[in-house]
Amino acid sequence: MANKEQVPDAEPRRSNFLEPKEIKRLIGILSAAGGLELELEDQGRKLRIRMPEPGGRTEYVQVPGPFPSFVGNAPMSAPAAAAGNETAPDALPEGAVYLNSPTVGTFYRAPAPDAEAFVNVGDRVTPDTTVCIVEAMKVMNEIKAEQTAEILKILVEDGKPIEYGQPLFLLKSL
Repeated sequence: MANKEQVPDAEPRRSNFLEPKEIKRLIGILSAAGGLELELEDQGRKLRIRMPEPGGRTEYVQVPGPFPSFVGNAPMSAPAAAAGNETAPDALPEGAVYLNSPTVGTFYRAPAPDAEAFVNVGDRVTPDTTVCIVEAMKVMNEIKAEQTAEILKILVEDGKPIEYGQPLFLLKSL
């Protein structure tokens, strides 16, 4: 018989220190208590949760989104049409395309409440021009124009929730 080596009191190794559901619960407790930071450690694994300070400055960080932005003559989604954007895709001016949202979130025209908008109607943009921010799960995602174009129309009001694939801007390709 082969000699099997056994480790006494060995527990199966878990891949997560805490389950996501438990982490969300801890964030809720910390937030309700007005706490700013919580740090836990278990068998060499650490979890640190930091809450923003009340009245603290919010920093906007460019983070690549999970999906690329979509540019094209995509039809309006049902949520966009329900939100009052009744423009039919076939009624677009020649050379006009929609810049659609790559994610669900909140639409912001400026990097901060007191800052100027990234773009305005009539502005010319390049593929690397940031046209807005979409906040999704407290992450600020900068949305780029992805083409050389002119802003014909801004289709979403600042601070409003948006859906995945919803047209944000009407652009005229240059």
